[in-house]
Amino acid sequence: MLLDGSNNNYTFPYVVWKTFGTNYVGLSPYLICCFSFLNIFINHIRDIKDPEHPYSLEELKVISEDAIEVDDHRSYVRVTFTPTVEHCTMATIIGLCLRVKLIRSLPSRYKVDIRVAPGTHSTEAAVNKQLNDKERVAAALENPNLLDMVDECLAPSYE
Repeated sequence: MLLDGSNNNYTFPYVVWKTFGTNYVGLSPYLICCFSFLNIFINHIRDIKDPEHPYSLEELKVISEDAIEVDDHRSYVRVTFTPTVEHCTMATIIGLCLRVKLIRSLPSRYKVDIRVAPGTHSTEAAVNKQLNDKERVAAALENPNLLDMVDECLAPSYE
């Protein structure tokens, strides 16, 4: 029986997540009302593609579930990513992809903070400043070439 009292044969997918020695058992991730680092990682950012390589950010170890902080009560999300090399020219694009994906996926009440992991990029302070400046992000997204690149990185892969 469904929540509305109807008797329908449709069943929600059953999901079991295991991390940090704890089992997360529940219904479809689409039914979860609050956000956790695991929910954000699994459902939103793990499959973002790298702008230069045919791999996801997770496969390249640019992001991991350990690098996500969520405070649902304060409506705050921070993602810290690690560029593949110290002089990565695509660090701002990767950060922009993370920001856009989260802004599109999370309720508008959330403040999103995207950071380069300390000591992992030669221009870390400049990249962090660009990624967390609303005006700079808005200007970047007005550029059709950049927006196409971001959309391509965010497009789902059906492999």
